[in-house]
Amino acid sequence: MIKLQGLTKRYGDLTAVADLDLSIGPGEVFGFIGPNGAGKTTTMRILTTLLRPTAGQAWVAGHAVTGDPRAVRRAIGYMPDFFGVYEDMKVWEYLDFFAACYDIPAAARPGMIDDLLALVDLAHKREAYVETLSRGMKQRLCLARTLTHDPQVLILDEPASGLDPRARIEMRELLRELQRMGKTIFFSSHILSEVADICTSIGIIENGRLVAAGNVETMMRQLRAHRLITVRFVPGAGVDVAAAGLWLRGEPEVLSVALPDEAGLPPEALRLDFSGDDAALSGLLARLIERGLPVVAFSEEKGDLEDVFMQVTRGT
Repeated sequence: MIKLQGLTKRYGDLTAVADLDLSIGPGEVFGFIGPNGAGKTTTMRILTTLLRPTAGQAWVAGHAVTGDPRAVRRAIGYMPDFFGVYEDMKVWEYLDFFAACYDIPAAARPGMIDDLLALVDLAHKREAYVETLSRGMKQRLCLARTLTHDPQVLILDEPASGLDPRARIEMRELLRELQRMGKTIFFSSHILSEVADICTSIGIIENGRLVAAGNVETMMRQLRAHRLITVRFVPGAGVDVAAAGLWLRGEPEVLSVALPDEAGLPPEALRLDFSGDDAALSGLLARLIERGLPVVAFSEEKGDLEDVFMQVTRGT
């Protein structure tokens, strides 16, 4: 649905986007993250035909952004990071204006507007003036605006920027609903936990270059050379945790063992750096039990998007 091939954008000596290759399938929710100035907004403006690339090409819904920009605009709904609203319009008038811009027949607009307001939970504000809406409501209204022509692809630049926690939750649920409707969504965000919670895949960009792409779990497997395993014994069972740790250090594929005071764990727990696969991990657990150690918990610490982001970016 979205494809970038060698996409590059230069401003004189500054390269904002460098040789970007990316492919996003229909129905995906793709999170685009990176430090400030990494090239996220430039990439999105190229996809929306607002900027021409210096080199390379991009396609949206099968249309080249430089070869057929009008078709691209028909296929997308774009919500910029700084959006304009007409404060002296009523909510329904605002949507009616943009529907007219997309040549939606006048007879079809009232029903469409009612449907959109219901989707973004603003039906009760139909007759309100835009200037009276909260920031979160304006964000949802702006998103409704992008849907007036029923686009296949939504390109959203920081859709949750500046929202309070409740408004962010509402925006997240709205994006989930749009995914269920079959929309392909490409959005940028600085709220890493929410990106991971919504997205089917992510891309991390730094200094104009794509440094990682895929789903979070896949990238964790690629980037983490070992696994962190927490072993907890039955409290009060008299386990000599230090002796258990010494024995574990001699086990195959155990790289290191952290005792409770070293890892900030309860006194009956240990943390292992383990380099083996699932079968090797199962074998280690079996040997612990064979030694008569009363294991009550044996779990792997899961990485998150923040781990991935910090590992693949240098903070420059």
